Amino acid sequence: MLDVITIGDALITFQPSTRGPMRFAHTFERKVGGAELNFAIGCARLGLKTGWISRLGNDEFGRYIQHFVRGEGIDISRVRLVDGYPTSLNFKEMMEDGSGRTFYYRFHSPTSTMTPDDLDENYFKRAKVLHITGVFPAIGGRNYDIIKRAVELAKRHRLLVSFDPNIRLRLWGREEAKEKLTALLPDVDIILTGEDEAELLLGVKSVRAIIHSLSDFGIGWIAVKRGEKGAVGHHNGVTVESPPVKPRKVVDTVGAGDGFDAGFIYGVLQNWPLDRTLAFANTIGSMVVSVSGDNEGLPYLEDVLIQLGEKDFIER
Repeated sequence: MLDVITIGDALITFQPSTRGPMRFAHTFERKVGGAELNFAIGCARLGLKTGWISRLGNDEFGRYIQHFVRGEGIDISRVRLVDGYPTSLNFKEMMEDGSGRTFYYRFHSPTSTMTPDDLDENYFKRAKVLHITGVFPAIGGRNYDIIKRAVELAKRHRLLVSFDPNIRLRLWGREEAKEKLTALLPDVDIILTGEDEAELLLGVKSVRAIIHSLSDFGIGWIAVKRGEKGAVGHHNGVTVESPPVKPRKVVDTVGAGDGFDAGFIYGVLQNWPLDRTLAFANTIGSMVVSVSGDNEGLPYLEDVLIQLGEKDFIER
């Protein structure tokens, strides 16, 4: 039995050794990234049984990612290496304040060889949560149809559908993103969104209006990620505002949202109250930004509990 499954591309991420505009960076360190994969790693480190569905190039980078993910304890039985499609790459630009940009080289992604028929229905029968994001369908090909099929299988077998819009306008246009991602909302049980993403999808700005609009779709758990302002959640008619958790130092903001998502899903699966779930997720986000790399800062459960001063919580 799996707790969580997710579908998405993975990339070799090249991290610059110096900060500033990428055109002045001369050396890079090889790492592994990808929104859905970061989420899967975050879940696995918290102790959730996690599965990942994907395709990688049958090349040295693809084999490196395959070994790396297996080493994190993630089930990769639905990951295949394919010939003729190079493993996706990205290059990061890091500024002094921890912000940055990402430059993608992921077209002709190995995931473009996937079709909806490749999804194994039995795999969905074994899981509790399907987590999807807006990144995978933005890559193109048949990925949107694959996501729709995955959601269909999840609803058929009573999985919770978790959704992070994670809109990447470098990959597709605003109108296409709005049209396709909004169409998924009626089948979503848990949404984990930033304010800007919600505004693009719903056309409203205030957190109250965002929650009201998302509630109209019948979404049971709503979390609005507000970065340094914390987060706001809504469940069973109750809205909770969770204050920010100040990080030791902001080094790299990439992956913080994926870590928040993993923490929130963990709380839902543990049947925690909303305020604790939000505090847990916020804490993970603050821990991630303190470490350089897409997923290096994703903590283990014990690390989060220590950070919260509740190491013995799971034993009570």
